[in-house]
Amino acid sequence: MEDQQNLEAIMGLIMYGGNAKSDAMEAIQAAKQGDFALADQKIADAEKSLTEAHHAQTGMLTQEAQGDHVQVTLLTVHSQDHLMTSIAFTDLAKEIIDLYRRIDAE
Repeated sequence: MEDQQNLEAIMGLIMYGGNAKSDAMEAIQAAKQGDFALADQKIADAEKSLTEAHHAQTGMLTQEAQGDHVQVTLLTVHSQDHLMTSIAFTDLAKEIIDLYRRIDAE
């Protein structure tokens, strides 16, 4: 994979990870206001962004597995960290939304 392709994949991880985290935060806020339809939509949007990020990550992993070493830079590490944080945050958002649903049902 060319350096430009690596950079595009790295920036994709950062962009899609950031979008997912933002959507997950908006989902929590919607649930807090009792708008569970919007919360569900925002979680779906977050998951779609995470899927796109995984596609970018898969390309880099495939390249590495085929013996074409990917140079690990601070930007590469940052992108992976950003993605993992977004995944964890989205998972936690789902749990928080479930709690708001339970509170709302009482």
